[in-house]
Amino acid sequence: MDISISGGLIIAIGGMFPALAIGFIGSKAMEALGRNPEASGRILPAMLLAMAFAEAIAIYSLILAFTK
Repeated sequence: MDISISGGLIIAIGGMFPALAIGFIGSKAMEALGRNPEASGRILPAMLLAMAFAEAIAIYSLILAFTK
């Protein structure tokens, strides 16, 4: 029972903060595109890379929860 609780906490905390980070990154990127649409060639790749790094943290927590 203790293992399932710790696994659930790892998934909850490890998924919550990357989800907030991805939402914040997307929000700021869309705000930047709204202000300067010509810069989309520079904003979108940086946004996708930052989102991928944030998603990697969630995947690490998923792996950690499965190995518990």
